[in-house]
Amino acid sequence: MIVIGIDPGTALTGYGIIEETENGQLAAIKYGIIETSAEQTLEKRLQIIYQALSELLNLHRPETGAVEKLFFQKNVRTAMSVGQARGVAMLALAEADVKVAEYSPMEIKQAVTGYGAADKTQVQQMVRTILSLEAVPRPDDVADALAVAICHINSNQWEKMIQANKG
Repeated sequence: MIVIGIDPGTALTGYGIIEETENGQLAAIKYGIIETSAEQTLEKRLQIIYQALSELLNLHRPETGAVEKLFFQKNVRTAMSVGQARGVAMLALAEADVKVAEYSPMEIKQAVTGYGAADKTQVQQMVRTILSLEAVPRPDDVADALAVAICHINSNQWEKMIQANKG
């Protein structure tokens, strides 16, 4: 199964595409950031994010995707812009006919490290370990997006186990 994880933002949107192999191993296919300039208008920045995600979705054809939920931010302007980037990401996924799941930062940390209050360094190191990467992906938005994808795969595994036990 191929999954895309997205950590939305207007300046930097992190993405991580991973595959769960038949033996249950996870492997990174592609990961990086979509970067926009603060000098561009908001609508242009959102368009760039949408177009880049659409290209990635068309190229890699993930079966499912996950986006980090917006958590409360003290800065309302930041929360608004993240929310707009999140909406654009969800639109790109919907238009590519990719089923979308959403996870809170705590759920992601729990799924990746086993501890919902893990710090960024712990999450980044576990992403590197789980995906057998030589180094922690940079910037942070990339590691976060990969963590979202790992969380989604782990969540799907639990769902499959629950369904198997019901039948």
